[in-house]
Amino acid sequence: MTETAVPHADPASGSPASGPDGRAPKRSYAKLAADESREDFSLRYAPHSYRRWSETTVASTALGGIAYLADFAIGASIVFTYGFTSGLASILCAATIIFTTGIPIARACAKYGLDMDLITRGAGFGYFGSTLTSLIYASFTFIFFALEGSIMAQAMHEVVGLPLPIGYLVTTLIVIPIVFRGMGALAKVQAWTQPIWLIGLVLPFVILLFDSPGSFGDFTSFGGTEGAGSGFSWIGFGLGTGVALSLIAQIGEQADYLRFMPAKTEANRKRWNLAVLAAGPGWVIIGAAKQLGGALLAFVALEAVGKTHALEPIAPQVEALKPWLGSVALPVAALFVVVSQIKINVTNAYSGSLSWSNFFSRVTHRHPGRVWYIFLNLAIALTLMELNMFAALNKLLGFYSNVGIAWIVAVAADLVINKRVGWSPKYIEFKRAYLYAVNPAGFGAMVVASTVSILAFFGIFGEYAEAFSTFIAAGLALVLCPLIAWATKGRYYLARPNPVNGPDVEVEDITATHVCTVCETAYELPDIADCPAHSGPICSLCCSLDADCGDVCTKQPTGEPVLMPMPEVRTP
Repeated sequence: MTETAVPHADPASGSPASGPDGRAPKRSYAKLAADESREDFSLRYAPHSYRRWSETTVASTALGGIAYLADFAIGASIVFTYGFTSGLASILCAATIIFTTGIPIARACAKYGLDMDLITRGAGFGYFGSTLTSLIYASFTFIFFALEGSIMAQAMHEVVGLPLPIGYLVTTLIVIPIVFRGMGALAKVQAWTQPIWLIGLVLPFVILLFDSPGSFGDFTSFGGTEGAGSGFSWIGFGLGTGVALSLIAQIGEQADYLRFMPAKTEANRKRWNLAVLAAGPGWVIIGAAKQLGGALLAFVALEAVGKTHALEPIAPQVEALKPWLGSVALPVAALFVVVSQIKINVTNAYSGSLSWSNFFSRVTHRHPGRVWYIFLNLAIALTLMELNMFAALNKLLGFYSNVGIAWIVAVAADLVINKRVGWSPKYIEFKRAYLYAVNPAGFGAMVVASTVSILAFFGIFGEYAEAFSTFIAAGLALVLCPLIAWATKGRYYLARPNPVNGPDVEVEDITATHVCTVCETAYELPDIADCPAHSGPICSLCCSLDADCGDVCTKQPTGEPVLMPMPEVRTP
């Protein structure tokens, strides 16, 4: 976005300055908010003109973000607590649920060029209803940033003796320059670091295979460190699945990249489908393998380093590399850990800045720019690291998964069920100008499902309900979202019709641009709404930031949409 002519608004304000000639006031944005090379359309539809990356580049960048070693720690924690058999079943069950719910979300984000927050708005939550999910998503990013940062700090402590509190600060500061520059820098970092990461990931298991092949068989009879035993336990299975399901919101981070996928055409259809499947739900296949692999490495290192250090990925890495690398095992392992954690934490920081931007733009009607929210997200993450959240890993992730799964399953249910049977619009409408504040279909389903499951998680309904609280959350969200949409006849999806942004708009019409009446900048059709308050077209961000319009556009009589002339300017 470019800044507009005078009169200028407060750069971050939702209320533009009044024009001296009495005409409709114009808005200009702060420099950082106006620079889309850094802003990355954080609150908008990603236009086709900006999606300059190939399917392969987008997919590899998205998959680069799953280099994290929290999978190692989570898998080890599950198996150590509940034993191999229950742990294996938990990890595979959670992966199946995450993969299944991720398919429709990934496809919708790639097709419509929208991030997870904007998809949620139109998939059953409403304009303000999705504000709560922005907080859920933001908490996912800073919780996992803190977890990944703790692992990196542990590695630096082992190698150079850097005190952990200082290590936490270093791991936080190191990602800022990369995340500040947006998708372009992220794509380069992920591509450059991928070979090092792949070698570091595979090498410990190759060494184990040659040096200690019997450890694989011994691992399958491991009964854990808490007396769970090597047999199957329903309680252990339920609790372990809950911990693994805390990763379900990772699809949101994948979506933050998938929204830059090029348009799907007949020529690229196969590549497009494969890239979206691999980079969307496909991440969990690698993730589940990493959880089991991390548990294996921790099991092998258990006797040498003890339980506490075995749960920290750096120590098992070192022990696995020692037979071949000897004294250089520690620096090699540390390099792998640092590269892995940078790859994921630039994604966590980036996605966190998007979610906070979405939250505060709706609550405050101000938008100073995505990059400022990087610092908010990292400040919270640093605080969690300093409070040693790593020590409470299982309990924290088990609690979080109850809320996360209720949200994700409700969105997936809308995309798969409600839209197919006609209770929800066939396309994703994300603009304030056409949405109710709250849609009870998705929002209500999530609130009820997460509330009941959290009560179960704290033991209100007994031992088995506590163990299977995440299944309760998923089941209720899956049933309630379609049920509420059916009971309300889908009336809370659209506050008024949008005849020019429907599902059948041709690609050439989508890429045609229209000038926003407020900021006087041209945007592609999906980012434009007709605005009675400003008597013309308005872009989605100016619409979001308008604090004085009184939502007059959504208060028109039913069936009488407000249609303002929107002069068409074709892109070259």
